[in-house]
Amino acid sequence: VLADRLVVLEAGRVVQIGTPAEVSERPRSQYVAELIGINLLRGRADGDRVVLASGGSLVVATESRGEVFAVIHPRAVALHAREPEGSPRNVWLEKVRSLDLEGSRVRVGMDGEVPLVAEVTPAAVAELALAEGEMIWASVKATEVTVYPA
Repeated sequence: VLADRLVVLEAGRVVQIGTPAEVSERPRSQYVAELIGINLLRGRADGDRVVLASGGSLVVATESRGEVFAVIHPRAVALHAREPEGSPRNVWLEKVRSLDLEGSRVRVGMDGEVPLVAEVTPAAVAELALAEGEMIWASVKATEVTVYPA
């Protein structure tokens, strides 16, 4: 809160230096993203699509080319009991890996074509009957994905 520059160390080496805003908006490693609490994906962009090493892909609002990072805030991930219809361009069937209560929200860790963490309310967890090992649909609007060069 009081820092004007951050130096992030991972395994004894510097992995990122910048202002708090720079580090939180554009993490350079999975470790930094986990510290901040956001989803960081790495892949190859070709226009409005990013293909991940896992074989999954996501649609983004801004066109890019080459190796990129894609950031998705957990609050931007919507969960659904059935496959959603509508405007979200990114929809995946995911397996619930973990449910972690953090204050007034629950962080839902998921594995699938695109591994993600979502933040939802405890009421949403109850309504969706979420439990570890259950399958759930996740969606993210293309406009909620931030892309920048890797």
